[in-house]
Amino acid sequence: MPSFALRAASWYLPTRSVAVGDLPELAALTPVQRESCLALGIDRIRADDELDAVELGVRSGRQALAEAGLSPDELDALIVIDSRAPEAFAVSEATRTQALLGAGRALAFSVGGLGCTSIVPGLLAARGLLYADPDIRHVLVTHGSKPAAPHRYRHPVTVYGDCGQALVVAREGPVRILDIVAQTSGAYWDLFRVDFRDRPYGQWREECTDIPRYSFELAMETRDRMRGLHRRILERNGRLPSDIRYHITQNMSAGSFRFQADALGIAIDDACPDNLRRYGHLGPNDVLLNLYSALARDGTAESAEALVFNASPSASWSAMLVESGVRPGGRSHFL
Repeated sequence: MPSFALRAASWYLPTRSVAVGDLPELAALTPVQRESCLALGIDRIRADDELDAVELGVRSGRQALAEAGLSPDELDALIVIDSRAPEAFAVSEATRTQALLGAGRALAFSVGGLGCTSIVPGLLAARGLLYADPDIRHVLVTHGSKPAAPHRYRHPVTVYGDCGQALVVAREGPVRILDIVAQTSGAYWDLFRVDFRDRPYGQWREECTDIPRYSFELAMETRDRMRGLHRRILERNGRLPSDIRYHITQNMSAGSFRFQADALGIAIDDACPDNLRRYGHLGPNDVLLNLYSALARDGTAESAEALVFNASPSASWSAMLVESGVRPGGRSHFL
């Protein structure tokens, strides 16, 4: 797999912060549900009901372009990871993002459908454009993460916060993606759902249709799938477990960190529980925010590699091998 790079990456987190214990939906939960919510390891989330998913993505997009020293007119392509619930049907979030950014010459389209792991089709599509067309130099991948329904607690899994993410993808950059492996399954396509037809928005609820199946059957399949992806990405890139400095995963709950650490025999980086406590679950934006938080904390100078794991109850699973820092005899790959 040809490597590609993140020239810049940015996250927009609303300034308004809400304590999980103050969420209004907790009053309607059963004692068991409330206890489950408060035991997730999430203290606060960011929430701004005035901003929709596209606007969150656009704000992060402007920040990422500024970080990369690019104007919107220099973008060759724009990929928008679909929001969980669009503001209206039969409209294009991709071309709306294009218009708000002023990226008039970019090819704009959307990808998604895999929940938390939808970052993977976004990055694969960006890589495909870069290597299929020599005239394409910069691809912007954006996503605005917001809950699909008014309530932010998804029982029994996590609590959603608001966040925009934007990645400037190019052939060279400070953080390089060396490999991606991913798998999907159609067996759990409707395990979580929001029934909305003939219902006012205030009555929308994201519900698990089979909690025992989620907690046991999907959990065991996730364990096996992630073990297989872990082994596969190391073997096909000639790496040993000891070669990996950072193990990064998405922010669902403190229990999910323990589950992955035990399943894979790894130590999850402290950036993951730190961001979980402060921001909650941020959909496809979690994993790279956690990676960049770890890199910024350590100020990595020499070359360092990370494995970035993701899973979704959609169901899909992925692992990415990422490199940052200075290669021997090379220049810095981390800003």
